[in-house]
Amino acid sequence: MNKTKRRMWGGRFQKPTDQLVQAFNASISVDQALALEDIEGSIAHARMLAEQDIITQDEVTIIIDGLTVIREEIEAGLFVWQEELEDVHMNIESALTEKIGPLGGKLHTARSRNDQVATDFRLWLRKRIKETIREICMVETALVDLAERHISVIMPGYTHLQVAQPVLFSHHLMAYVEMLDRDRERLLDSLPRVNVSPLGSGALAGTGFNINRERTATLLGFDSPAVNSLDAVSDRDFALEYLANSSILIMHLSRFHEELVLWSSPAFGFITLPDSHTTGSSIMPQKKNPDVSELIRGKTGRIYGSLMALLTVMKGLPLSYNKDMQEDKEGVIDTASTIIDALELTTSIIPLIEPNPAVMAVAAAGSHSNATDLADHLVSRGMPFREAHHAVGQLVALAISDDVNLADLSLTKMQEITELIDESSLEILSLEDVVNSRDSFGGTARSQVEKQINRTRIRLSKLKTEESS
Repeated sequence: MNKTKRRMWGGRFQKPTDQLVQAFNASISVDQALALEDIEGSIAHARMLAEQDIITQDEVTIIIDGLTVIREEIEAGLFVWQEELEDVHMNIESALTEKIGPLGGKLHTARSRNDQVATDFRLWLRKRIKETIREICMVETALVDLAERHISVIMPGYTHLQVAQPVLFSHHLMAYVEMLDRDRERLLDSLPRVNVSPLGSGALAGTGFNINRERTATLLGFDSPAVNSLDAVSDRDFALEYLANSSILIMHLSRFHEELVLWSSPAFGFITLPDSHTTGSSIMPQKKNPDVSELIRGKTGRIYGSLMALLTVMKGLPLSYNKDMQEDKEGVIDTASTIIDALELTTSIIPLIEPNPAVMAVAAAGSHSNATDLADHLVSRGMPFREAHHAVGQLVALAISDDVNLADLSLTKMQEITELIDESSLEILSLEDVVNSRDSFGGTARSQVEKQINRTRIRLSKLKTEESS
C-alpha cells in the first residue's frame, strides 16, 4: 500500500498498480527531458497563483525556493527519477512535497497534467526550433565560404544523373544554401503556432479558480494564451509541424550528403573528404568510407518514421486528452537531437572538403555538356531550335564515333552537318565561355554566383544581428 499512497492520483484506488502496468504506463525515461521546462512552468504558475491571492506570498516563496533546489539537483545530475511516479511532473511534485511538506500539493491548484505537459512541450520545442535555426545558419555560412573559396571551379551539372551542362561548383553549393534557407523560414514561420500557452486550460474545460492566463503566458514568453481549452490540451499539430519541417530539412541534408558520397567515390573523384570525418574497413586496408554522410542519409528514415508515427497516433483520437498522446514526445525529442547533430556535423565537414578541379573539368568536357550552347548558337544564326537540336545531336554522334569531345571535332566535319558553323562558333564551346554565358538572374555565370553569395552574406549578417539584439 505504500506505493499506492505515493501516487498523486491514488485516493480512489484500493490496490497497488500491477508492476507490468506501472512500467508500461511510465513515461519518465522520455519526458524527463522536459524537466527544466516543467520547473519553469511551475514557477510561473505559482507566481500567478500568488498574484491572484490563491496562495500567499510566503507560500509562493517557499514553493519557488523548493523548485529552484530541485532544478539545481537536476542540472547537477543528482536528482533520482522514480518510475512508480510515472512522469516528470509527478516526480518533481513529489520531490517538492518531500522538501517543503504538504504545501507542495498547492502547486497543482488550477492545473492539470494535461495543460502542464502541453506547456512543457511547447516551451521545450520553442528552444529546439530556435537552436535548429541557428545551426542552419551555420551550415549556410559554411557553404557560402566554400563556394567563395572555389568560385571558378567548373563541374558537370546533371539531370537523370547524366551529364547535362557545365556549372560552377560554387553555383551547385549555393543551391543547397537556398534549400536550407527555406527550411529556416519554415521553422521560423512555425514559431507563432508553437508559442501559445496552454497553461490554465486544466484537464480540458478550464478552471473555476480566478486565474490569470495572460500573466502566465507573459511570464513564460508566450505570445498569448490558447483561446480554447479543449484545443490547448488535445492537439499536437505544433509537434507534427515540427516533424514535417524537420523531415524536409533532413531530406535536404541527405541529398547534400548523398552527393558527397558520390563525389568522393573513385568513380567520380570530384572531392576528397577529410580523414577526420571518414573511417576505414576492418578487412580492406585501402578503404576510406564516408560514414558521417551515410549516417546522416540513413537517419532521414528515422525522422520520417517519427512524423508518420505521430500522425498515426493522432488521427483517430476523440477530444480531448488520451493516453495515446504520451507517444508524442519520444519521436520529437529524438528528431531534435538527430537534426542538431546532423547540422553540426555538416557544418564541421564542409570547410574540410577539397574539390579536385581537374577531374571535374574533364568530366564536364568529356560528356559533351556544351552541346546545348552550340544549339543555341545555331538558333542565334537563324536556325529553328528543333533543327538546331537535331543537327547538334548528329555532331555529338560524330564526336562519340571519333572518340573526341564535341569541341575537338574538326570544322570540316561540323560543316558537313551545317554550314552555319564557322571558326567563331568554336570559340563558344570552351567550358569557361559556356558557364559564363549563363548570365541570366540565378544562372551559373560567375557574375551571378558572386551576386548570390553577396546577397546571402548580407542576409545571414542581418539574421545574426537580429538574433543578438
